[in-house]
Amino acid sequence: MSDTKEPKWRHPGRKLRELGPEALTDAELLSILVSTGISGKTAEDIAKEILDKFGSFKGMANQPLEKFLQFKGIGDVKIIRIAAAFEMAKRIVKEVLKNHGKEWNWSREQDTFLFG
Repeated sequence: MSDTKEPKWRHPGRKLRELGPEALTDAELLSILVSTGISGKTAEDIAKEILDKFGSFKGMANQPLEKFLQFKGIGDVKIIRIAAAFEMAKRIVKEVLKNHGKEWNWSREQDTFLFG
C-alpha cells in the first residue's frame, strides 16, 4: 500500500459543487474556465502557469488578451471565457459600489482602481 492519497476530486468543478467556490484555490477556479488541458498538461497546470506569470487575478485582469496566447493550450475560446469572467466581476464590483454610494472608475493604462 502507498502512503500517498489520491485526491478526492479529479476535477475542480466537482470540488466546487461539493464544497463551494470558497474551497478552491485560484488555480482551480481558473482551470474551470480553461476547461481542458493539452497533451502532458492539465487545465490546472495551464492555470497555474498563467497565475505564476501574472501573479494574481488582478495581474491577469490588466493584460491585453493577446498576452494569453503565449500559453500552450490557450486559444481564442479560452481567452474569451476568461475575459467574460473578468468583465462579469468588474460589473459586480461596479454595482456593489454604486449601491454603497461610491463611484468606480478603472484605468487599464494606469492599472488602478479609483473610488470616489
